[in-house]
Amino acid sequence: MRVAIVGASGAVGQEFLRILAERNFPMDDLVLFGSERSAGRKYNFKGKDYEVKLLQHNDDFKDIDIAFVSAGGGTSKDFAETITKHGAVMIDNSSAFRMDPDVPLVVPECNAEDALVRPRGIIANPNCTTIMMVVVLQPLERISHIKRIRVSSYQSASGAGAAAMAELEQQYSELVNHQPVTVKKFPHQLAYNVIPQIDVFTDNGYTKEEMKMFNETRKIMHTDARCSATCVRVSSLRSHSESVWIETEQPISIEQAREAIANAPGCSLRDDPANLVYPMPLETAGKDDVYVGRIRKDLADDCGLTLWLSGDQIRKGAALNAVQIAEYLIKVGNIK
Repeated sequence: MRVAIVGASGAVGQEFLRILAERNFPMDDLVLFGSERSAGRKYNFKGKDYEVKLLQHNDDFKDIDIAFVSAGGGTSKDFAETITKHGAVMIDNSSAFRMDPDVPLVVPECNAEDALVRPRGIIANPNCTTIMMVVVLQPLERISHIKRIRVSSYQSASGAGAAAMAELEQQYSELVNHQPVTVKKFPHQLAYNVIPQIDVFTDNGYTKEEMKMFNETRKIMHTDARCSATCVRVSSLRSHSESVWIETEQPISIEQAREAIANAPGCSLRDDPANLVYPMPLETAGKDDVYVGRIRKDLADDCGLTLWLSGDQIRKGAALNAVQIAEYLIKVGNIK
């Protein structure tokens, strides 16, 4: 088993290295790829140094079985044929192919089997906020069909990359020292602020991030549910959170919801508000599961349920989900 990481120097690429090591992913060789800026860098994996190769249109992927790709949508589109032409499975972390009808969009806890049919040799990793939400909603969908979803996300600086995290820290330092505030990675100052915009606005007034949650949820869960989202950037460093309202065909009790989520793969229940126990980004950063709390009946809808979730979007929202897809393919013997 030969594995490649494309975009090895980025935040998600580095998380791939950590997760593959932690989970003792079954492979015989690892090849790292990057841009001209990253080529030549060395990273240690399980005690051995690996040098980043320049990503080029050649036959470097001839003997690769699985390629984890996290180098941006433009790179994914440009190099997809190069990566897959010799049979490698491309698990892509960008938005480039998510809504392509010939590319499965997979969250293993929800629709692992979709990964088995991939006409283009590509499997798409969904948007981080979508991944975390559907992991939690899938066990509730099994109780009663979810008709409508309303969600507000509270997305950390790390969702915009390592440089964005550094900028947030820099902004706080500048403010404390009464210096001009640097604003490059966000449309406005993020420190001591929240920004109700992630990605660019579309013609209907929703951002691309919000429309991803609408479209990707339907594809992953094979559902007609409509999802209305407001995505907000907040000044936490790592881990996203979401406040979710769902309307189901039949009422779901709080007890049913708690039991379903507590027993669901990829979920951890943290729901004891009397003792101030609920998920928070400070506690979910670096963890694999999506943590859920504040489960309660919707006061405005008899068939409604409200909950709060938090999870590490670089792990489950990106690298971990992709690795779990690969683990599933290996388990069922679906690799070349």
